[in-house]
Amino acid sequence: MRQHAVLITVLFALGVTIVSVSIVFWEFFLLNKQHYIDHIFTKHATITQIFRQHQQKQHSQIMLEANLAVYNFVLEKDKEAIKTILNNAKVLKKKDFQSVNSSLTFSQGGFFTKKTVTDLTASMLEFNKKIYFYIKSPTSSVLILDEELKPYRYWSVAYSYMTILVIISFSFVLILQRLRPLIRLRKKIALYGDGNMNISFKTKGHDEIALISNELEATREKINIILESRTLFLRNLMHELKTPIAKGTIATQMLESQKQRDRFSSIFGRLESLVNEFALIEEVTSLGDKTDFKEYRLIDIIDGAIDMAMIDRNCVEVNVDASYKINANYRLYTTAIKNMIDNGIKYSTDSHVKILIKNEELCFESKGECIAHPLQYYIEPFTKDNPAKNSFGLGLYLVDSILKAHNQVLAHEYENGTNRFIFA
Repeated sequence: MRQHAVLITVLFALGVTIVSVSIVFWEFFLLNKQHYIDHIFTKHATITQIFRQHQQKQHSQIMLEANLAVYNFVLEKDKEAIKTILNNAKVLKKKDFQSVNSSLTFSQGGFFTKKTVTDLTASMLEFNKKIYFYIKSPTSSVLILDEELKPYRYWSVAYSYMTILVIISFSFVLILQRLRPLIRLRKKIALYGDGNMNISFKTKGHDEIALISNELEATREKINIILESRTLFLRNLMHELKTPIAKGTIATQMLESQKQRDRFSSIFGRLESLVNEFALIEEVTSLGDKTDFKEYRLIDIIDGAIDMAMIDRNCVEVNVDASYKINANYRLYTTAIKNMIDNGIKYSTDSHVKILIKNEELCFESKGECIAHPLQYYIEPFTKDNPAKNSFGLGLYLVDSILKAHNQVLAHEYENGTNRFIFA
């Protein structure tokens, strides 16, 4: 969901825009249609006047048809057709009103004006894409076809609506097209984070995304220069340290006192171990790719770690399926397991460590007291719970760094007097 937040936001905006435009056009359509109906319904006044004159003067039907023809009206005479139209036509508008007729009448009292009020009903009908007017009085009725008028046409509004929808959709497509470089940029950043230090962010153009990409490219080059300088510095430093350590080790053998010889041998041995651990840390932190990662049997890596630890095999109980395989850097993963074996034997009460697979995770179990601090405390460099122990406090830090390079983490559990470290 979060990975496509921008796309979802754009699509949501598109949906809201389309719904809003659709509502506006629907209201406009209803209003425009009603306005059209009201406008053409005004013709009923002309028809009513002709019909009223026909009733007053009692003109013939031929005269009525002639008067209607002047205004392009056609009188419907077929009774079956009239019945069909009245039963099936759609009533567009209907209006009831009264017609007042004044006539001069003579009686014994003299002349006077006589007013006759007639109730009329005018209806506008739509049938077979034609407009009819139906005028009805208490004594008679007529159905008249208007040859000029046409029903309301939807296509003009529909055409405008579809045109605007196409324009809006095209605009959003352009927006998404402009956002496509962001997807490519995200993938490149992910590759760079995975260790591909040679990936290029350089992009042609002068828009905001291109500027960001080019700034990332400049930053990448600076980071690579810093990393190369750091790697070169550390390697030169360790090389320069190994030389005096080697000379000191040789010179130690020339001492006459066995006690001093043993003491200095121990010091130079610890210094050499420290330099070697620094070399491993530098290798892990500068691990640029996973080309050295191959599939190995876990049991083979564990055997290599036991040999590297140079301990009695009776101190390690291995309960791992021989067919279980992992994808790893052999030397680094072997070092991580070796450090866990050393740590388990060093701090256990019985100098024994058990290695097993539990819930598809590699576990190291040893009996002893629970660690005094959270695990995060111990994976910091140069951290030791017991300063008297013969270590530099880099073991778990190195293990954690190696596991991170393998997309794993170090976890800890304590249960029934047993410490359990897990490669999760």
